[in-house]
Amino acid sequence: MGRSRTYDWEDPSVSASAVGHCSGLDFLREVQAGRLPAPPIAATLGMRLEEVEHGRAVFSLIPGEEHYNPIGSVHGGVYATLLDSAAGCAVQSVLPPAMGYTSLDLTVKFLRPVTVDTGRIRAVGTVLNSGRRTALAQAELLDEADRLLAHTTSSCLLFPVPV
Repeated sequence: MGRSRTYDWEDPSVSASAVGHCSGLDFLREVQAGRLPAPPIAATLGMRLEEVEHGRAVFSLIPGEEHYNPIGSVHGGVYATLLDSAAGCAVQSVLPPAMGYTSLDLTVKFLRPVTVDTGRIRAVGTVLNSGRRTALAQAELLDEADRLLAHTTSSCLLFPVPV
């Protein structure tokens, strides 16, 4: 009956020290290409940055039992992590060099359950508005048939990063 899972990750300080040295889009492309390490949360959950372009980021995950809550479906925190990652990285993709961001809030609406039978899911984040100090983004969690599973909006604080 026992189950186990083992995974590895790279030193997160390598990517963290690279933030701000190039545009947010170029930084994310380096992570996507594997030239900068993905954050440890990606290995923990098994998610990956699939697509990134100016104002848009897409993360994917194949749900497994390790994502389940006590009632037998994927935990809402997994939804929220995927959605926060997609919305936040969409914002990061529009930032110039020497700028960073952090999420101020995240409002998630859960619409459908996700299980191992759902198959691959995608969180598609887009920027709705980006100003000098804040940005607003949204993200949709979709199944392979593009059915909406959850939706989020996120406000992000923009700030200078020392380089």
